[in-house]
Amino acid sequence: MEETIREASQEVSDEFKTLVKAEDLNSLRHLQHLILGRLQDSNAVLSHYNDFAENCFADVSLEFARNTRLLKSMKADLDYIFLKLRSIKSKISATYPDAFPDDSTSDAFDRRPDLELPQ
Repeated sequence: MEETIREASQEVSDEFKTLVKAEDLNSLRHLQHLILGRLQDSNAVLSHYNDFAENCFADVSLEFARNTRLLKSMKADLDYIFLKLRSIKSKISATYPDAFPDDSTSDAFDRRPDLELPQ
C-alpha cells in the first residue's frame, strides 16, 4: 500500500514537472530573491527609523512633561491672581459703590474660557 502511494506520488510530481518549464521556475525564484532583498532592505530602514523615532520620543516626552508641569503651575498662579483680583474688586465695590458704575462686579468680570471643560 505504501509503495503504491509513493509510486503515485512520484508519477504526479513527474507530471507537474512537465507542466512548468524550468526557465519559468528559475525566473520565479530569481524574482522571489529580488523581492526578498527589497523587503529585507525595507525592514532594515524601518527598524532604523523606529529606533530614531523612539529616541526622539524619549527626548520630546521629557520636554513635554516639563512644559505640562510648567503650564499647570502657571494656571494655578493665574487662578490665584484672579481670585485675589475678584476679592479686591469686591472690597472696592463695598467701600466705593460708584467705583464700578456699569455693574461689572458680576461674573462677567472673568470671561476666560474654562479649559478644563470638554468642548
